[in-house]
Order: sequence, then structure tokens, then C-alpha cells
Amino acid sequence: MAKSLVSRFAPLFNRVLIQRAAVETKTASGILLPESAQKALNQGTIVAVGPGGRASDGSKIPMELKVGDDVLLPEYGGQKVKLGDDEYTLYQDNDILGILSK
Repeated sequence: MAKSLVSRFAPLFNRVLIQRAAVETKTASGILLPESAQKALNQGTIVAVGPGGRASDGSKIPMELKVGDDVLLPEYGGQKVKLGDDEYTLYQDNDILGILSK
């Protein structure tokens, strides 16, 4: 159900909807980490992109980000959005730190 909600969601202006990467619960050697030791990863995948912003003269500024891009996120910021059972974060395109190459 959440996938259909995401496909129907269209961010406005220069906003992007991001699904954060899953938190690591095990170390490489197989030790389970308690919740207090788990850190949220500062990366995610873009699942929806707005049409773009507007310059002060009214011209349209196109988006450089696209659906499916893996991006580096700031530690704080963004607006948490819950669609169905899944949680996403909504950012403006200028808050994204960079695109991770595949």
C-alpha cells in the first residue's frame, strides 16, 4: 500500500522525498548492536521529485536530482512524512549534500 501512496505523492517546487537507508543492526563480525549504539545513516534514495523551483525573475529552475538517485543527506533537517507504514523525509533540493555514484 505504501508504494501506491508514494507513487501518488508529488512534492511541490524544489522538494524531494527520500527514503533513508536502513540502520545497521550488526557489525561486520556478526555482533548485534543495541539501539543506543545504532547510528542513522546519512544517505538515502530519492523516491519522488518536485518540478523545480522559481528564480526571482520568475523563470523555472530545473531539478538536477531524479528518482532513484542515491544521495548524501545532512545529519539534521528535513520534514518527516509517514506514507502508509513507511517513513520518508522531505528535503529541499539545496539541502542535499551530494549524489553518490553507483
